Amino acid sequence: MSKTQKLQFVHTPHPSPLPADQRAELLKNPGFGRVFTDHMVTIRYHESKGWHDARVEPRAPIPMDPAAAVLHYAQEVFEGLKAYRTADGGATLFRPIENARRFQKSAERLAMPSLPEELFIESCDKLVSIDRAWIPDGDGSLYLRPFMFANEVFLGVKPSSDYLYLVIASSVGAYFKGDSPAVSVWVSDDYTRAAPGGTGAAKCGGNYAASLLAQAEATQHKCDQVVFLDAVERKWIEELGGMNVFFVFDDGSMVTPPLGGTILPGITRNSLLTLARDKGITVREERYSIQQWKADAASGKLREAFACGTAAVLTPIGTVRSKDGEFRIGNGSPGQRTEELKAALVGIQRGKAADPHKWIHRVF
Repeated sequence: MSKTQKLQFVHTPHPSPLPADQRAELLKNPGFGRVFTDHMVTIRYHESKGWHDARVEPRAPIPMDPAAAVLHYAQEVFEGLKAYRTADGGATLFRPIENARRFQKSAERLAMPSLPEELFIESCDKLVSIDRAWIPDGDGSLYLRPFMFANEVFLGVKPSSDYLYLVIASSVGAYFKGDSPAVSVWVSDDYTRAAPGGTGAAKCGGNYAASLLAQAEATQHKCDQVVFLDAVERKWIEELGGMNVFFVFDDGSMVTPPLGGTILPGITRNSLLTLARDKGITVREERYSIQQWKADAASGKLREAFACGTAAVLTPIGTVRSKDGEFRIGNGSPGQRTEELKAALVGIQRGKAADPHKWIHRVF
């Protein structure tokens, strides 16, 4: 698709959408990632034609040849963002341009074609507009999953010539299950998430697949999430299995691990850095070791820690476990700074607070 050509979407309505009463029943308690809307977006790419054949159509299985390149060489990237219902019945997205840009960077790292920013946002807008009834009321939201994979039928190791881009949507509630006020995390000594020069900064399925064994280990130790150390020295905190992490100290300052190619540049992370600095909070992007984490928690210097991401929003970390034992952060409950920043972020996302940085994108 040329820069001047606008791709036209063909809309095929679902012939038998889920009845309103059944949808309402599902939306009472959707959980996370199991309740899907009626439609999906598909756009195709071929190296000789560029982006073409844009459609909004009934959500359905994807026909796929067993020799499709993605099944053998994992050339795939994805994004995650949410649509929120507004008080006037409309819907908004939070910073979708940043998702579009990260999607491009992920694609570049995996030798995939770049989807134009405007096409990424339009694809999300169209799906939200058509499936607007699936946005839950209250604290729920509509989680959007744009993704792209290599679709060429070929078993050679090379970048694919064909790709399929899709957007699906899922009505969601809270990411973490249970009534605990804070999550527990397991420090992985045996596994790392990413290494320098790898794909740690790309949002690709391989990163998450590599984290699953460590996450299973965390579950065995009755922890909600795994936290990874760096791959070189095995001492510096990097991120959780699918979330960035922040530390809050007794002087009111905050620290988060710096980006450097091994950590996903989270949009929630970036937003919190901005919101904290707006409030006059000192925030440092610097390395923080697991031993320092333990020592600061024991001395009381560290008052709070929280994980953050699109799915988890801000989630307090109460307990840290490892092969060497466990320690607690504060009293194991959400801290004041965590709650303050969460309220500020969610207030903007849901249109209940001022939006000085113009992060909100109105869909309808």
